Amino acid sequence: MNLFRSEEHARNWSEFDSSMETTLQPVSFWADLFATPVFRQRGRSDYLSWLRSAEGQAAWAVLRAGLPH
Repeated sequence: MNLFRSEEHARNWSEFDSSMETTLQPVSFWADLFATPVFRQRGRSDYLSWLRSAEGQAAWAVLRAGLPH
């Protein structure tokens, strides 16, 4: 992950890829995204089964809804 001071700095980066422009989000966005249950529950011994459960599917839906388009 690369952290930049601003979108302008990111766009001026020599390796900037305009197809990834939607991923230019503030750190708070990414912190909120990685705080969702899909990520918080990774330590469960039954994580894969949990993902297939109704609760896990609902968590995936919340995660997908929060992703940039």
